[in-house]
Amino acid sequence: MPVPLIEVCVDSADGLATAIAGGADRIELCAALAVGGLTPAPGLMALAATSPVPVFAMVRPRDGDFVYSARDVDVMLRDIRAARDYGLAGVVFGANRADGVLDLAVMRDLMAASDGLAHTLHRAFDLAPDWEQALEDAVSLGIRRVLTSGGATTAIRGMATLEKLYARAAGRIVIMPGSGINARTIEALRHLPLTEIHASCATTVAAAARAVAMGFALPTCRQTDADEVRALRTVLAG
Repeated sequence: MPVPLIEVCVDSADGLATAIAGGADRIELCAALAVGGLTPAPGLMALAATSPVPVFAMVRPRDGDFVYSARDVDVMLRDIRAARDYGLAGVVFGANRADGVLDLAVMRDLMAASDGLAHTLHRAFDLAPDWEQALEDAVSLGIRRVLTSGGATTAIRGMATLEKLYARAAGRIVIMPGSGINARTIEALRHLPLTEIHASCATTVAAAARAVAMGFALPTCRQTDADEVRALRTVLAG
């Protein structure tokens, strides 16, 4: 079996360089991973476009849910055009209605704007009340891959649903597990027909005390760790 592709999410220039040095196959480029990832800054997109591996930009204009106003959607369409203009390989997006069902009208607009770019439906999928319908909706939209934890807080906890997703997808769309995946947890998912996985490959570090005291940082933060990327690859290769 081929070694699954490893996508690493990063939210800084240092994180980008570290993930690549560790052996990431693809990058999900974000801002503010502490809230699940937001659209990266133009400067970071421009820098990432020079990377030796494909880079997908997160397209998420604010934190919170994925129920978007017309103004939000306008920002997202502009961000997709920016990712294209900067030369990135793909984009990552998703949208829900208030009831959690995928917002197909918004998704069609985002798909049209990203024509010619690779794309991923992010974990807006995990908020859908009916994963079977959400998967069929994603297939009907022409989406290439879905990033999902199986509707749980981590992929390990959502393993039973992930098993059903792979069976339901039947090769029509890539199922890419994510959330809580690292070299120590991946073995629990090795029985799945993995082709791509998503991970932060980060370690927790203490923030500078003065920055915390001034309200500029939380007491701890997560930083991409090249050794974590290498360790994950080693386990997958084994």
